[in-house]
Amino acid sequence: MPHLFRGLSGKLLWLTIIFVMAAEVLIFVPSVANMRLNWLRDRLNTAAAASVVIDGLQPIELPRAVQDDALVATGTKAIVLRKDGTSRLLAVVGMPPEVDETFDLTSVEPLSAIHDALDALLLGGDRILRVYGPIGESDMVIELVMSEKSLRAAMLVYSRNVFILSFIISLITAGLIFLAINRMMIRPVRTLTRSMQAFAEKPEDPSRILVPTRGVDELAVAGRHLAAMQEQLQKTLKQQKNLADLGLAVSKINHDMRNILASAQLMSDRLVDVDDPLVKSFAPKLLRTIDRAVGYTSEVLAYGQASEAEPRRRRFPLCDLTQEVRDILAIDSESGIEFIESIAADVEVDADSEQLFRIVHNICRNAHQALLNHQPEDPALPRRITLSAQRIGSVVMIAIDDTGPGMPRKARENLFAAFRGSVRSGGTGLGLAIARELVLAHGGTIALVEKPGPGTLFRIEIPDRPVSIEDWRVRA
Repeated sequence: MPHLFRGLSGKLLWLTIIFVMAAEVLIFVPSVANMRLNWLRDRLNTAAAASVVIDGLQPIELPRAVQDDALVATGTKAIVLRKDGTSRLLAVVGMPPEVDETFDLTSVEPLSAIHDALDALLLGGDRILRVYGPIGESDMVIELVMSEKSLRAAMLVYSRNVFILSFIISLITAGLIFLAINRMMIRPVRTLTRSMQAFAEKPEDPSRILVPTRGVDELAVAGRHLAAMQEQLQKTLKQQKNLADLGLAVSKINHDMRNILASAQLMSDRLVDVDDPLVKSFAPKLLRTIDRAVGYTSEVLAYGQASEAEPRRRRFPLCDLTQEVRDILAIDSESGIEFIESIAADVEVDADSEQLFRIVHNICRNAHQALLNHQPEDPALPRRITLSAQRIGSVVMIAIDDTGPGMPRKARENLFAAFRGSVRSGGTGLGLAIARELVLAHGGTIALVEKPGPGTLFRIEIPDRPVSIEDWRVRA
């Protein structure tokens, strides 16, 4: 974590000082112009008071000492009174040969006052000024000739005082803003950052999850979302670890099971030579089942290293596959569960027969188990699994419908998610996850369809492989 004054709060502190000083500069420019005008008007008013007294002493000429006192009091070199169209030099000492600048204080424009003030403050100091303005509401005008040095010195003192005061105000303002922002924003941000750092170091530790505050501001909302994300990530990491451990265990078990099934396969091959009609009718199904089990174990071992194998697609009648699914399920007639196939003999599908068997078998087995564990309130209601299919253009649609209890909300939200989409207690949800992966490998879709009555309806769509123009020409 950065130091307090080098992080966001430190940047905010310096930016506040700079912005307050910039605002004070904008205020300072007109204020120093106003200060200059007031300073000059004070000199005019002082000289005007003295000139009225001197004008009342006509025709007596003031002594030199009195003139010097009047000039010192006003800070000028000459005082001139204009009255009734005539000008009278009341006092003078060291009159300069020429005047550098002339200013009329009768009416001054704001921009002109600002320009003159900045000019005097930055470039002035050695010039001779001629300043004049009216005395009150009379028709008399007082005129002064003075050096700019005293005016610029007063402006510099004023500027220094304003700068010191502005700096103190900016420090106080920045300090208050710093304390407020640090408490409302920087502390919560640092808390979120420390929580993320601690969680990243050991994400499996529940104590590293952020404890959010109960506020309603944006940072409090972000804290609650971060805590929820950390909890979800921790659950996901735990599931991934369980999957890794399970994958290792399954790989070990399958390694030994494959060897056992290989021995059973060798012994089953001899059943074909037994001259018994019953054995001859069951032997091919038994051999196919064992062959399929051996293939599954090999695919499980391969899955632990990579992913599902690419489909080995071919066209075959779908009714043959559904008949095998029915035989493998071996639904007991005494259970009261019906298995209905509604598939025409001419419906062919372009797919990997083994993978499509796994897809249909997984869903039908789930439906069978759901019906076994469910007793309807009305015994007259049928307990049925219906398997139908039809071809529409180049797509084969397979529907697997049952009249069971349906899927609960939690299972719907985690549909096709391993270890989360299971309906029954103790289930893993791997069946639907595997089915979805295999369907996607065929470029198809699988979906849970809403139905008005009770039960569950899955729709699978398997498209044919696109035919290249060369293959079409060969077939043609």
